[in-house]
Amino acid sequence: MTKGRKTTSQANRRELPRGESDSAQNRRPTINDVARLAKVSKKTVSRVINDSPFVRGETRERITAIMSELGYTPDPQARGLAFRRSFLIGLVYDNPSSQYVIDMQQGILDAVRELGFELIVHPCNRRQPNFLAEVRSFVERQKLFGVVLPPSVSEDEELNKALIEVGCPYTRIASISLDEPARMVVTHDHRGAAEAARHLADLGHRRIAFISGPDMFRSSHERRRGFAQGLADRGLKLQPKYIKEGAYTFESGIACAKKLLAMDAPPTAIFAGNDEMAAGVYRAAREAGLEIPRDLSVVGFDDSAICSKVWPPLTSVLLPIREMGRIAATKLLVEGGLRERIEHPEVSPTLVVRQSTAAHREA
Repeated sequence: MTKGRKTTSQANRRELPRGESDSAQNRRPTINDVARLAKVSKKTVSRVINDSPFVRGETRERITAIMSELGYTPDPQARGLAFRRSFLIGLVYDNPSSQYVIDMQQGILDAVRELGFELIVHPCNRRQPNFLAEVRSFVERQKLFGVVLPPSVSEDEELNKALIEVGCPYTRIASISLDEPARMVVTHDHRGAAEAARHLADLGHRRIAFISGPDMFRSSHERRRGFAQGLADRGLKLQPKYIKEGAYTFESGIACAKKLLAMDAPPTAIFAGNDEMAAGVYRAAREAGLEIPRDLSVVGFDDSAICSKVWPPLTSVLLPIREMGRIAATKLLVEGGLRERIEHPEVSPTLVVRQSTAAHREA
């Protein structure tokens, strides 16, 4: 090769600005170099790197060409620095239902995986005195892009304030609206509970019991409110003696159902605040020698996978948990400029009738 003659690739390769030292010319190109040569901001280059839809086609092509000519290849750490956060979405939860958490995780991943994000889960306990400090430390330590807050952590206003203080974007999932629409996924739990109540009343049941979730969960109150309203729509009243507080767990469903079925005038139908507790009702009914639905009708809430695994299949209120997770994560991406703004879809629970409910028959 003749001394001083450039190869074809060298001739076509865009050089860094003249006047810099030899060591600078030999260094690895940076995002600042790309921005300077493309005559755009570093933020615009970041958007192109992360496939944001908010860059004009002509600008995107110019930036992409310059990155190729410079040999610029961003690594994951550089991507995170461009946002001053990691490419991690956090799921902070204190929900005792494992299936709920699994479904929520799947929904979040549906929304973020294609953009290179990963999910990091963080179980916690709102009853612990260090709850707020511990969650705040987790968020700051991981430099999260944002967090999804399902019930009941979504209902904690002090946690909400802490996230604002540290500058961490969030989306809250709750049975009622607690924040501005861009940060909320509202599930309207009372509507589904009311439909369950009307279903049981229309089957002729009059001694109808309700097993609620923990008192600290707003969903427990909303489901109770809706169930009472649904009974009232049929001229019935939710009697206090037929109300037991559970913990959204299988074991609490068994314990509450045993108390109800041991009453002098036991209920002929039970609405459990979630499917885990409804499965517990099945166990208690079997131990009491009762057959579902001949002797006892049972309705759950969530319409989780367990509904088709018990026998008879469980009638339940469908709450699209996976879809809720997807919507919540998508709203985080919108706030971060990685998705176009979306409408605020309404989550509306509906009753799915299966074989665990039947018309009341006189003993």
